[in-house]
Amino acid sequence: MSSRNKVFEQLEGKLIVSCQALADEPLHSPCIMGKMANAAMLGGAKGIRANGVEDIKEIKRTVNLPIIGIIKEVYEGSDVFITPTIKEVDLLYREKVDIIALDATKRVRPDGKTISEVFPLYREKYPDQLFMADCSTLEEAEEAYHLGFDCLGTTLSGYTEYTEGRALPDVGMIAEMVKRFDIPIIAEGGIWTPEELRTVFNLGVHCAVVGTAITRPMEITKKFISAIEG
Repeated sequence: MSSRNKVFEQLEGKLIVSCQALADEPLHSPCIMGKMANAAMLGGAKGIRANGVEDIKEIKRTVNLPIIGIIKEVYEGSDVFITPTIKEVDLLYREKVDIIALDATKRVRPDGKTISEVFPLYREKYPDQLFMADCSTLEEAEEAYHLGFDCLGTTLSGYTEYTEGRALPDVGMIAEMVKRFDIPIIAEGGIWTPEELRTVFNLGVHCAVVGTAITRPMEITKKFISAIEG
């Protein structure tokens, strides 16, 4: 079995926990994210999604699980910030993450190009790397599939200006992706409860990512506060 297939076999039917904290969040620290990943592993997670080389290095020292790596970088003039340029792809490749995830929406990237223009160059440069497409619409997933991404995620549904307000998790999009595409579909975005997680698995996804509901206590607290103040 190839190492590519082995990663997807490890993740099939399993939970991936996203361990991220941005610079303006209280838990922002590679050490804390490493401990968060360890807690997730001890709880039964079979994969980790992580942001930034320093966090990824610490997480790799802490757990022995497949890692979906991203680098969030904001560039002026572009709304694309999840692994937006070849610079971030290069850094993640050198860090040897199992899967590199990047924004695969139709939005113009910081270099002025679209995903259909840049991804063939990434694939040519790194033919053995697994790539995940973070999509916000079915049409974007279709484009990513034909571009040759190894797996497709619903990560950005509800987070682009043209999908804002969608109910999450986007079960309609997930169901249609499972039906249309013969590569792993990863449900990600807006999964808050075990019941929602079970729902997306019942739709036939390969695996699922849960982040905020597990690893962002500030946002979890806000959700409870809104319940009593609402």
